[in-house]
Amino acid sequence: MGKAPAFGFIISSTPSSSLARNQARRSLTRAGYQQYQTRTFSSTPATQLRDLFPVKETEHIRTTKPAWPHHGYTYEEMLSVVPAHREPRDAGDWAAWKIVRFARYCMDKVTGMDQEQQVDKKNPTTAVVASKPLTEAQWLIRFIFLESVAGVPGMVGGMLRHLNSLRGMKRDNGWIETLLEESYNERMHLLTFLKMSEPGWFMKLAIIGAQGFFFNSLFVAYLISPKIVHRFVGYLEEEAVHTYTRCIKEIEDGELPHWTDSRFKIPEIAIQYFRLPEEHQNMRDLILYIRADEAVHRGVNHTLGNLDQKEDPNPFVSQYKDREPPKPALVPAGYERTDVI
Repeated sequence: MGKAPAFGFIISSTPSSSLARNQARRSLTRAGYQQYQTRTFSSTPATQLRDLFPVKETEHIRTTKPAWPHHGYTYEEMLSVVPAHREPRDAGDWAAWKIVRFARYCMDKVTGMDQEQQVDKKNPTTAVVASKPLTEAQWLIRFIFLESVAGVPGMVGGMLRHLNSLRGMKRDNGWIETLLEESYNERMHLLTFLKMSEPGWFMKLAIIGAQGFFFNSLFVAYLISPKIVHRFVGYLEEEAVHTYTRCIKEIEDGELPHWTDSRFKIPEIAIQYFRLPEEHQNMRDLILYIRADEAVHRGVNHTLGNLDQKEDPNPFVSQYKDREPPKPALVPAGYERTDVI
């Protein structure tokens, strides 16, 4: 198979000369994505997934179950997710919010988003669709970059709290598992999108650089102030909810025709992980599931940012005397400490 272009999909066995010349351009073109889709749609549904999404097999093992099975959502719960914003209330909140906005600016630059495709800076968490929709290829590049970064904070926080529990020889009260599960969930999102695209060398280098900077920065920041880091992640997830909401809107408006084509098949890894029923095995519903996950992470991290980082238990895995555990997706700004402790 030929070498994929920068930011590119595996689109053909021999890349055209025009694509090779444009390898360093800001992202995949719609033409490139159409070539990928032509290859995708040329096979029958029965062989399509086997050819495009091969499963790595060993002599005795065919599949590995997820460490944290997805808990699932009702369709009503997914549709109830909306973009929202928790207004900063102190200096730490403002610092976290401004860093997230700067990170989004850098992401727009790296993924080649045009000025007319960017969101309104005065309303960064609204679902307003820009006048110039993104292509399917541009969306996947943004998703891959976003999820490659989003899987870092939970691992850093869970690792440091794990080590602290070992040093202090005391319980962690349920934080570690939730943070590691969050990181695992984001990685499953990434693996899903990677089944539909393969980044080129430029994107891979950008991801390596972003991960190195992000991991080490979060490591130091979490040692100094875990509260600010959780607020930062809450704001980061706000942006993710906005991003996926905008994508869903463009799918519903018919701006992304290949994803609504009946011949388009979502990856098998997503069907198995989210346990998608047959009627929901399409791109719109897949994005609904992923957006609901991001809404959960948004509410969890904003809530954790409101708690005593050393003493309070994790309310999302605790058993309450007189009520059900809180549902983070329903409270975008997070629960206040007095509501859950």
